[in-house]
Amino acid sequence: MGEQQQVQFPQEVIDEYAALGVDLPALFSAGHLGTRMGVEILEASADRVVGTMPVEGNTQPYGLLHGGASAVLAETLGSVGSMLHGGSSKIAVGVDLNCTHHRGARSGLVTGVAMPVHRGRSTATYEIVISDEQDRRVCTARLTCMLRDLKPGDGERAGTAG
Repeated sequence: MGEQQQVQFPQEVIDEYAALGVDLPALFSAGHLGTRMGVEILEASADRVVGTMPVEGNTQPYGLLHGGASAVLAETLGSVGSMLHGGSSKIAVGVDLNCTHHRGARSGLVTGVAMPVHRGRSTATYEIVISDEQDRRVCTARLTCMLRDLKPGDGERAGTAG
């Protein structure tokens, strides 16, 4: 589904994660599942994460965007925001995902925008709005991630996971 676009981060953030042995741009490549589904992260900060995914290749038997594909896009974007909010001393782990599907999409790209609803010390919650190319809402999702302390070895696993 194409080459994965590299996410741009401020150099000081890249350096902070590199000191822990984590390749931050590789970590936020959306992983193997995201790559198979064509997810591309276009913008990433704790305040806003934007990504796209093609409808083609991610449909259910009726030719509509699969609800599970919307969930993958939503969880990817919300997890990126949660991880950036938590900073280099925390790992973000999804604990609750809710998706409401409003309309079908049959072609083109869908775009997800994740915005924080709550950013605390131990959890972060993001609302993710997924829209079609006509800017019509396809799905609204909410993801809550637990922010747990980074443990020895987490940086190596995260840097090579995907």
